[in-house]
Amino acid sequence: MMGWTDRHCRYFHRLLTRHTLLYTEMVTSAALIHGNSAQLLRHNGEEHPVALQLGGSEPSDLARAARLGQARGYGEINLNCGCPSERVQRGAFGACLMGEAPLVRDCIKAMRDAVDVPVTVKHRIGIDKIESYDFVRDFVGTVAEGGCEVFIVHARNAWLKGLSPKENREIPPLRYELAHRLKRDFAQLTIAVNGGITTNDQIAEHLTQVDGVMIGREAYHNPWLMVGWDLRFYGDASRPLPTREAVELAMVDYMERAAAEDGVNWYSIACHMLGLRHGLHGARKWRQVWSDHRLKPLPPREVWALAQQHVAPPAEAVPTESLVPTP
Repeated sequence: MMGWTDRHCRYFHRLLTRHTLLYTEMVTSAALIHGNSAQLLRHNGEEHPVALQLGGSEPSDLARAARLGQARGYGEINLNCGCPSERVQRGAFGACLMGEAPLVRDCIKAMRDAVDVPVTVKHRIGIDKIESYDFVRDFVGTVAEGGCEVFIVHARNAWLKGLSPKENREIPPLRYELAHRLKRDFAQLTIAVNGGITTNDQIAEHLTQVDGVMIGREAYHNPWLMVGWDLRFYGDASRPLPTREAVELAMVDYMERAAAEDGVNWYSIACHMLGLRHGLHGARKWRQVWSDHRLKPLPPREVWALAQQHVAPPAEAVPTESLVPTP
């Protein structure tokens, strides 16, 4: 989700669900140590609960990065052992780390010793042509020795050569049963499943087998999927379901604040909400307005007015005070 789930995207998602744990895009430990960590770790207080996802393979560097993340208020540090891109592999981290379980264990221990917040791992069920359950079972068992208690399992193998990251999300077959079996074999651990899950009924079915479900691209492209999660999966009926109009207006308010406080143009924020009207009449023309770079000089409220011309029936201005997330 690099380049996707930035702080603007997470603010948008928090308007749809109060309780779901949100994750940052992956940030490398080297970037945090040698770059502008304050900017890289910046987030809105309204995003919580939010986890920082790290990439790296040096225990000491990851420990330093984890401390920086905790100091900036992140409630969880997640180590990515699932990204298959060649660029990530050249940095000797991501999915290739599944072949070095003792090193991952040491990385987890170093981070656990450095911070008080949970340290978790996201990984695949195997790499390349290794399809034996024993491989992922031994990986989890070894890494758990470092103190990791939460494993997020993308239920596909990662092919380290020959497939693009996009193909790695589509060609290796999904084998959810391996994630379910991990939960049976490691009952004391928290096991969540990820990969190819697109409906709330699928989420509910997986939750009969594992402790959690991670949704990535479906939540990004079809964010309205998240609207009922607080009630269905967290039992929170305290807030009426929002309307798309109210969410959109809340984002316009946010765009105006971002422009006033940081000089951020609405265009770099609007890209994250283009799925808000997914499947609705007029959605394509509505998206075209919000993604039209020629409109960048206009204030966001004027762009919103143009976009509303394509929404049927015409949207009414809905008060958004109740939608503003509480820090």
